[in-house]
Amino acid sequence: MEIKTNRIESIDILRGVAMVLMALDHVRDYFHYGSFFSDPTNLETTTPFLFFTRFITHYCAPVFVFLAGTSAFLYGTKRTKPKLFKFLITRGFWLILLEITLNNLLWKFDITFSRIILQVIWAIGLSMVSLSFLIYLSRKTLLIIGVIIVAGHNLLDGIVMQGNSFQSIIWYILHQANIVTVSNNFDIGIFYPILPWIGLMTLGYSLGYLYQKGFDSGIRKKWLLHLGIGAILLFFILRSINIYGDLVPWTVQDTNTKTILSFFKVSKYPPSLAYILVTIGPSLLFLYVFENIKNKVTDFFLIFGRVPFFYYFLHILVIHVFAMIGMAIFGGNWQDMILTKDVFSSGRLINYGYSLFVVYAVWVGIISLLYFPCRKYMIYKANNKDKWWLSYL
Repeated sequence: MEIKTNRIESIDILRGVAMVLMALDHVRDYFHYGSFFSDPTNLETTTPFLFFTRFITHYCAPVFVFLAGTSAFLYGTKRTKPKLFKFLITRGFWLILLEITLNNLLWKFDITFSRIILQVIWAIGLSMVSLSFLIYLSRKTLLIIGVIIVAGHNLLDGIVMQGNSFQSIIWYILHQANIVTVSNNFDIGIFYPILPWIGLMTLGYSLGYLYQKGFDSGIRKKWLLHLGIGAILLFFILRSINIYGDLVPWTVQDTNTKTILSFFKVSKYPPSLAYILVTIGPSLLFLYVFENIKNKVTDFFLIFGRVPFFYYFLHILVIHVFAMIGMAIFGGNWQDMILTKDVFSSGRLINYGYSLFVVYAVWVGIISLLYFPCRKYMIYKANNKDKWWLSYL
């Protein structure tokens, strides 16, 4: 069934590609050998293929956040600022609530909520709340704020807090990933410090100006091309100078391969300037290339891009359930997939997992499975635009 729409499909296609890649990262989280206790970017233990598997999924979160800002701009072109403010602030708090409750439940199946993890949905929600106030500024001011935050937040890397004081917790929320221990049975993992994400969403909102109705497509594509190439070149310049732009400078390793991996090992928590440049730059070029391309492949990704939040929660549930079934079939205690604090502290999953070949096979299978409910929901949303609550799902 073809859905008639005035939306520029390249935005949804890019979002869909990010959604599909995101599933690869999360399948790796639940299925790859040692994934619960090892870092796929650790140069001492990783392989080029494993490193690539992790690196390619770095595009997911920044694309998701960046395009959320663009979508907010386009949503606001047909509404007053007060209505856009109401939408952003209510949707932002709604996403924060979903992160704390539903998302944590789906990720861990831990009904005691012994560890609350604040991840990308939290970052999008809190960034939307912040953006709801920023939209009242001029377009030029918004752009300047976004650039300053994204380009300058690494100046704050040297500020390191410890403990559970109020000031420390605020700093963890803003710029320093950390775990806050509340009690022996409960802690909160703040893994997505939101300051750079706010800057990135603000830049995405500014990009929306290029996509408003009546904007010349030739000028838009020229900007996308120049901005995309410029971001990539700036990434290589900054990494070559190796003084600023990432929390951890790259270093010469004992092999050329590991040196290259070190060069591309950029910080995500929080996302460094280098991380944002190397992910958003190619994403802008993607928008440039695919603006006028439509075929069966783009239609496939378009479906996931049209229902991102529905897809996000559904794919976590399916991946987690499949991991539990896998343990029940191939050995192990399936109850260890109820990821309480005790499971991690005991180390019971330290030898759990499968090869990367299995990871990729499971990924393809899960994406194929999710295609059908996502397509059905996309059609339902398109045919029920009068239902206001659908914009929150």
